[in-house]
Amino acid sequence: MIDRDDNIVDLNAILHPGSVYNHPRDVVEDPAISIGEKRAILASWASDAASVASNPALRELPGSYAAVTIDDVIEALSALDCGPKGPPGGKPARTKSVARVGAAA
Repeated sequence: MIDRDDNIVDLNAILHPGSVYNHPRDVVEDPAISIGEKRAILASWASDAASVASNPALRELPGSYAAVTIDDVIEALSALDCGPKGPPGGKPARTKSVARVGAAA
């Protein structure tokens, strides 16, 4: 898609990703594009403009061969985030016993 030596970008892949990628995970796995480009492609795939009129949970880009669920697109976007899957700062730790709090009430 991109020739880094010549700094040439395939605009068709950016503007019409459905003609290049069959599934959102294909975007995530493409080593030739940056994280920002991946986010832009996946965001266009997730947009309401790509929704299927009879089933809004499906997304289909012009030129694509099959519809995918919005969950597939969101999962691909999440895969680009390298952070922890849990809450920020890790699992919360209790400082007081639950039994004592219940007995006080």
